[in-house]
Amino acid sequence: MNLKQAFKMAVKSIVSKKMRSFLTMLGIIIGVAAVVIMVSALQGQNKKTMEYIESQGTNKLEVSAYSYAGKNVSQELYDYCLGLGDLVQGVTPNGQIYSEVVIKFGSKTISTQNYDDWENTPTIYLGSDQYGLCNNYTIASGREMSHLDIEKENNVCVLGGRVAENLFDFVNPVGQTITLNGSPFTVVGVYERKDVDNWPEMDNIIVLPYTLSRTMNDNQPIENYSVKAVDATSASQAKVWIEGFLQGLIGENGYYYVQNYNASIESSNEMLLMQSLIMGSIAGISLLVGGIGIMNIMLVTVTERTREIGIRKAIGAERRSIIVQFLIEASMLCGIGGILGIFIGYLGTLIVGKLLLNMILYPSMLITVGAFVFSVALGIGFGLYPAIKASGLQPVNALRAE
Repeated sequence: MNLKQAFKMAVKSIVSKKMRSFLTMLGIIIGVAAVVIMVSALQGQNKKTMEYIESQGTNKLEVSAYSYAGKNVSQELYDYCLGLGDLVQGVTPNGQIYSEVVIKFGSKTISTQNYDDWENTPTIYLGSDQYGLCNNYTIASGREMSHLDIEKENNVCVLGGRVAENLFDFVNPVGQTITLNGSPFTVVGVYERKDVDNWPEMDNIIVLPYTLSRTMNDNQPIENYSVKAVDATSASQAKVWIEGFLQGLIGENGYYYVQNYNASIESSNEMLLMQSLIMGSIAGISLLVGGIGIMNIMLVTVTERTREIGIRKAIGAERRSIIVQFLIEASMLCGIGGILGIFIGYLGTLIVGKLLLNMILYPSMLITVGAFVFSVALGIGFGLYPAIKASGLQPVNALRAE
């Protein structure tokens, strides 16, 4: 028997018992769809997370410190970080105004506490002339705040791209005056939009000179700072030095932490890889259950077709041709189930991406091809024992079977 005949017989066997064939494939369909959806969704989430982390910039340290004794450690910390010399490119306070600020330009009014429209609600930060450098922002038009703006406590600001669009539409914001709680501020620059999917807050920012903390933030001490290191080695070394300085400055009388974004990227990659393995393994279990179903139904098929096998062996069919025929049938069942599972997984991935991740998500080619190949391999693996059993039947005994 050639392969063409074997395929024809496999198709005939599958079609002759449509419902049983479908129920047999159902385990494979569900398993493949689950693998495709779960792995694709996890990859989409991983992509979003990594885009967010990388958008913050590499070789960056986030420093936070607070003294329980009421001691204002902000200036000492800032001066120490600035004095790290060749290790750092820039340092900026990362203060945030938490009280409500109403922003106006012409007829446009935006509140920083409009939680009903959080995607267009800006956050106001207090920073230095190195805020963009330290937080991976690029000036699209105008300029950064200058050292003189900081020193003179000038009422100037730099806008994130989304805020600029919401306030000014098609008007060039640079040189325009907005009001923050009634106080006039001149827009000196606009940052390029980062356009990271699903993170609109990154472009919803307004940056003011940190020296305005007295008037804009009730003179609250700034606890958070961003430090841009020269390279990865410098970032690690600067982290050690800053931690040592804060230990001596605060000790047990407060709290502090220094986060290295490079380490965060590495740990995130490791965590995401582990999640992928776990989720893929869970989904893979359903495929194995489907494979067991294939083995079970193929054993039933062997029993039902015992006389047919006996006749074929009696007229000279080789064991190899019997094995090939049943392996083709098992692999076809799994292959068709795999194709249907991939189709359902594709649709499921689109739905999950839209509903849960708010992004257009497609299964990668590697997942699609891998799922199909694995489903066919599963059919061959779980169909091997029934095929060998069928080929081992003795013609005399097989012909006696009812």
